[in-house]
Amino acid sequence: MRLAELVMAVAMAIFSLYLMWKSAELPIGWIEGSGPGGGAFPFWLAAGMLICCIWIIVRWAKRLSPPSRSTESYMNAMSIKAFLIGAGSLTVLIGGIHIVGVYVMVPLFLIFHMRYLGGHPWTVTAPVAVGMPVFTFFFFEIALHITLPKGYTEPAFYPLYEYFLG
Repeated sequence: MRLAELVMAVAMAIFSLYLMWKSAELPIGWIEGSGPGGGAFPFWLAAGMLICCIWIIVRWAKRLSPPSRSTESYMNAMSIKAFLIGAGSLTVLIGGIHIVGVYVMVPLFLIFHMRYLGGHPWTVTAPVAVGMPVFTFFFFEIALHITLPKGYTEPAFYPLYEYFLG
């Protein structure tokens, strides 16, 4: 467990540096009259991730976190099962997005994780599974004008575009 924490922190720190480097190919500051540059959000998110990785490494070196003091193995049978379920559901999500789109796959993913894995009641699961795609649609498609993949469901969105974007 101890080694796994260090390896992941170092790997994520290197990945953060790479993302910062690639994001800096675009403007990362504020562009007068336009807003944040194209690389601003990825750059500053990666910078935040790098700070967190450094903090994890410092805590690891000082043995302040439970994993940094642990001598247990990193993956036991239960951990492997949880990993396979998570990785499998993400694979289905990503593959399904190209077929039926984000706004169908995200609610299905949320229902699977919240209701069937998390055991949350439908009174919690349903509002989140419906609300998240609705919020995502208005945030990305209407407010930011960033089109997300819709697959075969795209024609169902034409009336919404006509209504909200005129």
